[in-house]
Amino acid sequence: MLRGFSARHFLPLLLTFFLLTACSGPEPVILKGENIVCFGDSLTYGTGAPRDKSYPAQLAAIIGRPVINSGIPGDTTARALQRLERDVLLKAPRIVLITLGGNDLKNGVDKKIAFKNLKTIVETIQARSALVVIGGIKLPFWDRGYDEEYEKLAAETGALLVPDILGGLMGNGELMYDTIHPNENGYKIMAQKFYTVIKSYL
Repeated sequence: MLRGFSARHFLPLLLTFFLLTACSGPEPVILKGENIVCFGDSLTYGTGAPRDKSYPAQLAAIIGRPVINSGIPGDTTARALQRLERDVLLKAPRIVLITLGGNDLKNGVDKKIAFKNLKTIVETIQARSALVVIGGIKLPFWDRGYDEEYEKLAAETGALLVPDILGGLMGNGELMYDTIHPNENGYKIMAQKFYTVIKSYL
């Protein structure tokens, strides 16, 4: 040890180093694609509203640029994984918004299987230098822990998360077409929720 330099001198320097490292923040996200792609099930497709009032269409109106709607009603994470290349990766994605998992839940798919598929989808998209935003589902007493899995997935992959994409909509007859699908007013709120998350990346 250097003469006159003891542990009581070294420890404050070490602490300062760790504090500076912790405060430096994550590396900036570098996005390489061109398009915004909405990938998912009936919530993406826009079931319950005119085609031009789906959340992707209303998001396009908010941001003033085209948004690709790659939603298929009834899609599960397994079927979405099969069409990922065609409907997302070949679209030059820059930002991908995902609503998936609801049909897995409805069909009784084990959450471990559903979220393994979803993690593969997220990481495959991220490997193309695209930002992923997940619209989570939270259904108290019925979601079998799916809401926690969305949070875990976001933490593990670095994807952004809207924890409860239908929060404030379900149960409101002015915003819902049926018990599961929003109407055009509800989809507008979904679009606004996603916009709030992605606006700094546009």
